[in-house]
Amino acid sequence: MEKNQEYASQYAEYAMEQMRRYGIPASVTLAQAILESSNGQSRLAVNENNHFGIKATPSWIAAGGEYGLYTDDKPNEKFCRYASVGDSYEHHSQFLKENSRYAQCFTLAPDDYRGWTTAIADAGYASAGADYARKLQSIIESNNLQQYDQIVMQEMHEQGREFGTDANPRVGQSETMISYSFPLQREEFLFITSPFGMRQDPMDTTKQQMHKGIDIRTNHDAVLATEDGGKVVAVNHNTNTAGGKSVTVEYSREDGSRVQCSYLHLDSIDVKVGDSVDAGRQLGISGNTGTRTTGEHLHFGVKSISTDGISRDVDPAAYLAEIAQKGNIQLQALHNGDDLLAKYKTQDTTSRAVAATETTDAELSPDEWMKKLLSSEDSGVSMSTGDPIVEMAMTAFTSLLALALQIDNKTEEEQKAAVSTAVDTRTVDLSSLVPGMNSCVLVMSNDGKAILRADNGSVQINRELSSAELSRLSATIGNDNLTDEVKQLRVAGLVNGIVLSEQASQNFEQGMAASQGQEETIRR
Repeated sequence: MEKNQEYASQYAEYAMEQMRRYGIPASVTLAQAILESSNGQSRLAVNENNHFGIKATPSWIAAGGEYGLYTDDKPNEKFCRYASVGDSYEHHSQFLKENSRYAQCFTLAPDDYRGWTTAIADAGYASAGADYARKLQSIIESNNLQQYDQIVMQEMHEQGREFGTDANPRVGQSETMISYSFPLQREEFLFITSPFGMRQDPMDTTKQQMHKGIDIRTNHDAVLATEDGGKVVAVNHNTNTAGGKSVTVEYSREDGSRVQCSYLHLDSIDVKVGDSVDAGRQLGISGNTGTRTTGEHLHFGVKSISTDGISRDVDPAAYLAEIAQKGNIQLQALHNGDDLLAKYKTQDTTSRAVAATETTDAELSPDEWMKKLLSSEDSGVSMSTGDPIVEMAMTAFTSLLALALQIDNKTEEEQKAAVSTAVDTRTVDLSSLVPGMNSCVLVMSNDGKAILRADNGSVQINRELSSAELSRLSATIGNDNLTDEVKQLRVAGLVNGIVLSEQASQNFEQGMAASQGQEETIRR
């Protein structure tokens, strides 16, 4: 409810402008936008300024209209990209006006929102039919959106004006709004694997280093410009450098200062020096290039350059908090369950963005962080595949992670860090469950196989668990009648049994090889 009202207050003027121009109730336009764009937070809305889910037709493309590729009914469908949110509202009105199947709508009064919602649904705007009309009416009435219809009706009456595009040309903000985007598309949050500040050097764990950016987990994702009016000032295609393939985009500020955003370790680059870019423009694809990287991620860095040319590295979380406020972006940047943007929230309670940013989660417990992370886009160990063996391996992975957290004697912060590492590396440390081992981990491979790697001091194994072994693990961990301590003992027994079986097999093979060698010696 609150998010609906925030959206309506931000975009009501656009809807009222469309009502004056086309006679479409402002309440209906707002309700459709709220529903179709998830309050302006859908990927289409954030990256393409598309608040109504309108697809790019051949005529749109032929006329030079831009578009983005998204999966809807099928992969890589083309959706309209707009220069501003106002343009999206204008195209939505044109879509209704120029499509003959909506002609009945325009015979209705501009303030008849019930008639309009029913007529739009009957004309087939959405597959939900009458239920679509009921949803729109519920959004309108629960948020009092019809007040905007009455404002326009009273204004037109008092000023003696007429509805229509000729009498009401487009004016105001809708042509000049600046758009903003986070550097990656995400539905809920960015998974930060390493924040800004001092840390243990990942290339040499005996040293400390200053990390001048944030590392964001990626999987060959499109990396995006964050503001309108950017200029590409540096491009590096040399993979034999610390940051590998990289792009730097610069944004000018009104006081003469500049902000530079850098994207490191890219797999490919789609821009060149001198290119102008707007928010949401694809700059390249994330990757794992460069000499200082231990796995795929996006290193996102931000520099502030003063008017006298002095440059300093700033925490990218502060920059993301700033553009989240300006662009009403409600994504979080979570590191070990904590939102890095929270400490940079504005204290200006008159800002619209404050209400949005104050709805972030309270501090998460280790279990809550694990569930949130495993259900996110960045989890590679909880997605349904349809393969029963892979599903069993994923279940074993997540269940063992949960059990290890409960058994391990770590602080909550250490447990949340362990969850982050496990999901990022797709590796569960089983040392707390199998204390007799020198080392013992379970790894989820890219093809969904569960690999056990263990070292008991006498033998090292590295092999895929069989379906029978996975089944026994799942049965043990999923038995609610067992205590955690009993589960630990049984898991330890299963793992030790696997290791001893592998050790016996290796001893047998070594014995056979030695016997064959001795026999050869006797023959000679």
